[in-house]
Amino acid sequence: MVSITRFEDIFAWQTAREITNQIYKVSSIGKFRTDFGLRNQIRRAAVSIMSNIAEGFESHTRSMFVRYLGIAKASAGEVRSQLYVALDMGYISKEEFDYICDNVRKVSSQLFNFTKYLRSKQQ
Repeated sequence: MVSITRFEDIFAWQTAREITNQIYKVSSIGKFRTDFGLRNQIRRAAVSIMSNIAEGFESHTRSMFVRYLGIAKASAGEVRSQLYVALDMGYISKEEFDYICDNVRKVSSQLFNFTKYLRSKQQ
């Protein structure tokens, strides 16, 4: 397996970056733009995914990295939950919801699998 030397090379971080861009785009238009509470919370949660991956990687300890990946996965769940609110309020279309939600599920899976891999290497 190839050794990762930069957090930017982690597939989950790349997916999280795309999710963040998607969230910023959809929350910048229409009524979503003026719902400051939801808009700011979903943006913070999306940024949290990628930030925790980076922070954990830069800690240079496997146990801290695994911990931060767990926090990133929890933030992904938060984003997914908030997407339902945005959908229910009519801020995003069903197509936007499905597209972003698919990416959030993808990053959750990537984080789960990466965590499982790192834990298996601890033994």
